[in-house]
Amino acid sequence: MKLFHVSEEPNIDKFVPRIPTREDMDKSKGLVWSLTEPALPNWLTPRDCPRVTYRVKEDTTQEDIAKFFSSPFSSRHCVAIENDWHVRMLETTLYVYEFDPVNFYYDETASFYVSDKTEIPISVTKYDNLYEELFKRNVEVRILNNLWELRDAILDSTLNFSFCRMRNAKPKME
Repeated sequence: MKLFHVSEEPNIDKFVPRIPTREDMDKSKGLVWSLTEPALPNWLTPRDCPRVTYRVKEDTTQEDIAKFFSSPFSSRHCVAIENDWHVRMLETTLYVYEFDPVNFYYDETASFYVSDKTEIPISVTKYDNLYEELFKRNVEVRILNNLWELRDAILDSTLNFSFCRMRNAKPKME
């Protein structure tokens, strides 16, 4: 299994555990967070970019595939951003750090692989064109005026989903 951390910072030589800021997490120990290869496309956006991401899982229905993908026969993963973030996507460079997975474990509350030890990356890859990286992974990219309607519809679907940085999204349209 490959584990990654995505950052806009180019020269991180070690990842020191940090106390989680999430209220549902244990504040008594610091963690280094990582993500798996299937989840990596969800993080190939500027850090604060609000996004709705979803992908097909084993029990996803054909109706949901047809409803939520414009190319249901080729794409099985989608990243949707708001149109205000389009230019920032073009201008942002990301660095994808890979970890040796030996110290990481899956934390059910976090829904991520974490380590409570200082981690040294085993490699780093620079991505200058985030759209190209998503397209290479056969990820459908949607650019929407507002994310909330899609988010609400995905909640009632059979898809695997993640909603990131939605506090930065435009207000819900009524």
